[in-house]
Amino acid sequence: MTGTSETASPRPPLAERLARNADGILEQIAAEYGVSTLDVVRALPGEHRALVDGTRFADVMAAIGEWGAILFIVHTRHIVLECEGVLPPGTFGRGYYNIHGDSPIGGHIRAEGCKTIAFVSRPFMGRESRSVQFFSEDGEAMFKIFVRRDEARNLIADQVARFDALRGELSR
Repeated sequence: MTGTSETASPRPPLAERLARNADGILEQIAAEYGVSTLDVVRALPGEHRALVDGTRFADVMAAIGEWGAILFIVHTRHIVLECEGVLPPGTFGRGYYNIHGDSPIGGHIRAEGCKTIAFVSRPFMGRESRSVQFFSEDGEAMFKIFVRRDEARNLIADQVARFDALRGELSR
């Protein structure tokens, strides 16, 4: 078999790529580099992320419950499920952190499986975004909570202020 051989240009190191452009779907970047999503978050420039120990799970969830309606996302290889609503208060019972209330967001989370919580501030699809991402021991996101946008597609200022304050308080 004859023909021309094309060589792909070498892929830049992950941290270099993210320093140049932090936009993109984190899970997709992780797959391209053969690393976990948490590895991608850790490689973001410092101003784009703050990491908190997963033992702060209940504190973070309680604080987010005071933000008003948020965007709750579960992202797997096969689905990106989005649910908008107020995060109800949670209680521990039978090995789960249980969230129930007058909201479309509800369920049971194995909180002890959360090893790292990441506060992520970065461009996404060309727009500023802020999210709190909860990672399991395998470095994959259990779920993510995003600051919502208003009708003009701008981040809701009060939620941005609350996100920034919580990030600052917990990442000292």
